[in-house]
Amino acid sequence: MRPKKVALLTAGGLAPCLSASIAGLIERYSTTSPEVEIICYRGGYKGLLLGDSIKVTAAERAEAAVLKRHGGSPIGNSRVKLTNVKDCVKRGLVKEGQNPLQVAAEQLVRDGVDVLHTVGGDDTNTTAADLAAYLAKNNYELTVIGLPKTIDNDVIPIRQSLGAWTAAEEGAKYFERVVAEWGANPRMLIIHEVMGRNCGWLTAATAREYLRRLAGTPTAPGLGLSTERLGIHGVYVPELALDIAAEARRLKSVMDRVGNLNIFISEGAGVESIVSEMTARGVEVPRDAFGHVKLDAINPGKWFGEQFAKMVGAEKVLVQKSGYYARSAPANPADLALIQQCVEHAVDCALRRESGVVGQDEERGDELRAIEFARIKGGKPFDVKTGWFQELLASIGQPAAVVAAAQQH
Repeated sequence: MRPKKVALLTAGGLAPCLSASIAGLIERYSTTSPEVEIICYRGGYKGLLLGDSIKVTAAERAEAAVLKRHGGSPIGNSRVKLTNVKDCVKRGLVKEGQNPLQVAAEQLVRDGVDVLHTVGGDDTNTTAADLAAYLAKNNYELTVIGLPKTIDNDVIPIRQSLGAWTAAEEGAKYFERVVAEWGANPRMLIIHEVMGRNCGWLTAATAREYLRRLAGTPTAPGLGLSTERLGIHGVYVPELALDIAAEARRLKSVMDRVGNLNIFISEGAGVESIVSEMTARGVEVPRDAFGHVKLDAINPGKWFGEQFAKMVGAEKVLVQKSGYYARSAPANPADLALIQQCVEHAVDCALRRESGVVGQDEERGDELRAIEFARIKGGKPFDVKTGWFQELLASIGQPAAVVAAAQQH
């Protein structure tokens, strides 16, 4: 049975695909099935629990295309896990004794929703799967169709998550401004911290994009403005084992020769060491509703700066984070094209009531399909043996031995 009413929500952190995905879904339904009613829940699962929604009328459908020019999410996000009852009660989203899954399910029934479109990462989409399973057990047919949003590009088994290409490009643009700080102080150490909790893809891709753009930038070596000074001297991701002492010796030789250092690190690099240090000191490690370590609270970039500064003889350390800048951008042309393919397929799936997360299935020859929820997992590691990453490390003089150590780690 074709749906009569669909609901859209975005959840989790921001990514450069949310506005465009909402626009694409609205436009696709308006073109192929204008009779289908559309509502949007404000603030993700929070809005669903509270029954806070926007009705998409003809006026909103007419202006939806504007959203493609903007970043963020026009309908708002939140981090809510429906199976974390304690957190939902604490935040006033449900009352004591209520089951958040039941509250959400009953709201969907009251709203008459047949299809729920979720735009988010693995947490968002697995939460949607939990909700669909709960409704199925209670004899309510709900089709849930997810779109894979995460700038980390770490959703199994999806080849390319929405917004990740844009985030890498924007992070590179960000560092093009930050790198000028090399001349603000002698022996400057600049650390560019890039988002990526468990996966180094975004850090690696941002570094690759920055070096690509730098290759086309004129310099004036005779006046001190050399490509080496503007370049990258180290890239550290969670998948790489790091011998800090050995790398510090290499980087000190670069500092002595060039006069400054530029390092790219993933926010998840070194977290295990930081958490171990905090635990040993008896300090409580802050975590979110999903149990993830709050990376902004433990500050990996600052930790790396403290580790390297004395060892390389840095006179000043500057830590800059591009995450919020990169993740809030509007989607670039490459992402817009991927988003369009995904939303078209998502609406087609909705019309035939097929649930799953729409993406390029790496385990099925990169076929664009509704991937079964049971196969969706987060934390896909970046393959540091990837050819372009190996070439990147070689180009900046980072030894392959560091990579080899990671494979044995």
